[in-house]
Amino acid sequence: MKRLAAAMLIAAWTCGCSNTPVRVESRAFPHQTYVSPERMIIAAVDNDSHPFLSRAGSTPRGYDSIKTYGATARARRVMRSLEGEYGLREVNAWPIEPLHMHCAVLEAPEGADRAALLATLSHDQRIALAQPLQTFATSTEQYNDPYVGLQRGFQQMDVAGAHPWSQGEGVKVALIDTGVDVEHKDLQGSIAAAANFVDGDAEQFRRDRHGTEMAGVIAAIANNREGIVGVAPGARIQVYKACWQLRFDADAARCNSFTLARALVAAFDAHAQVINLSLAGPEDPLLRDLIREGLRRGIVFVGAAASETAERASLFHEPGIIEVATAGSHSVPASVLYAPGREILTLLPGGHYDFASGDSIATAQITGVVSLLLAKDHGLSAAATYTLLHNSSAHPGAVAGGSDYVDACAAVIALVGRGSCTPPTAAPIKPILESSALTK
Repeated sequence: MKRLAAAMLIAAWTCGCSNTPVRVESRAFPHQTYVSPERMIIAAVDNDSHPFLSRAGSTPRGYDSIKTYGATARARRVMRSLEGEYGLREVNAWPIEPLHMHCAVLEAPEGADRAALLATLSHDQRIALAQPLQTFATSTEQYNDPYVGLQRGFQQMDVAGAHPWSQGEGVKVALIDTGVDVEHKDLQGSIAAAANFVDGDAEQFRRDRHGTEMAGVIAAIANNREGIVGVAPGARIQVYKACWQLRFDADAARCNSFTLARALVAAFDAHAQVINLSLAGPEDPLLRDLIREGLRRGIVFVGAAASETAERASLFHEPGIIEVATAGSHSVPASVLYAPGREILTLLPGGHYDFASGDSIATAQITGVVSLLLAKDHGLSAAATYTLLHNSSAHPGAVAGGSDYVDACAAVIALVGRGSCTPPTAAPIKPILESSALTK
């Protein structure tokens, strides 16, 4: 009887069938660094890659132990020396196993020239990396009038035509964003894990708007008599809150190098297959190295594209990363893929629905399409994924004023090697949504 109960428990866990909302796990450090980043820097030193061993356990094998990765005594001593020599104060520190580094957020002395300090640190042979703590922002536009019209990205990309072949079944999608309403009825069963790298506020995590919007576009449940259908309703989302919602704007959020780095490592540890980064920001050495390590591991990264006229280089304008912009955008790199990003219906916290616009929502839609492809071929590389999406993009004219936006059905059909698609057509614009979705 015990064996039967254990087998049933394992089966329930592996199928992911439970509708119980996932518990939000707080992984925030006691003192976070998202209030005044202008005096903060990130510094890293080499860290011995040998894992520490936990104390012996009372297992049948006697002295089995669990391997964990931590900062070595040498790395800690070097960091203490750097603090003393340069007048720095450690705010937080954490070991980064994928890069074999011990990394710290350090506060520069009051009145110090941070740029000059970083230039000096970069010549210190003990330091593997030194950079400013940089800020990143989500890429969503406010929708002023929800009844002006509706552009149906689901139809424009012919997602329905792709679903008979793939719904993204079981693909692990890491959503690095704000929190998400993990109790939303249209996400029940879609959320595999949730961790908070910003604070310990579980209630705010569920109230965060931007991440909820992205999660809905990617993986809202199909055929549950609730709201909308995600591009990849069979995908399993890992929510990593690395961005905090701004009080003055319901959709705007900010992140930094520290919180994003910790979320990326968590996604690696959870074996994410695709990572959605619906945000924009400058080139960042630490994040760049982590993304390169993720690409080496076979992870597909999808990020919001920056304008070619931007003053600083974009974090995501890097070989191997799929950059996405809203269809109809101008002044973006030639390698960018397009998706509908205007007036897209998605989820809001509290069980609600509304429209969202911007490159963030376009990025999430491409992440959904990538999930459809990975469900059919788990070994698909980032380069092969990009080629499928690029070569199967719809031609301009399918939607008035549109760009070459990704055609989900054509991409999946090209991968499986059989079947056909109906060319997508523009959905009629309706002055009022013919449901109670907006007021539900």
